[in-house]
Amino acid sequence: MSFWDFLWFFFWTYIFISFIIILFQMFADLFRDRNLNGWAKALWIIFLVFIPFLGALIYLVVRGRGMAERQAARMMVAQSENDAYIRTVAASSPAASGSATDDIAKAKGLLDSGAITQAEYDALKARALS
Repeated sequence: MSFWDFLWFFFWTYIFISFIIILFQMFADLFRDRNLNGWAKALWIIFLVFIPFLGALIYLVVRGRGMAERQAARMMVAQSENDAYIRTVAASSPAASGSATDDIAKAKGLLDSGAITQAEYDALKARALS
């Protein structure tokens, strides 16, 4: 095998692997798209399986912009869910509420202002000290 044969083999292997990655991205986009009905998905799959290069090219031209928009929307939803989870975990952690002294002082302020009763103050104090 000469150097040029190896170079051609390497080039076509790269092209093939790139095509497979793009094909998987298209399949994932098809199955994740909630706006596309089942028959349309089935037609795209048949088109991509039996005429792969032409099907992939047409898919990218027809639905390429939508692929990027759907991916960006999924990323934003995942980020907001992650942020909400972090906020709930951080709010429930003992370190987030401050020291026990601060909690008791806040509760005493609420008791003095009449916002809570003595029983509620005692419960807040017991929780801060636990």
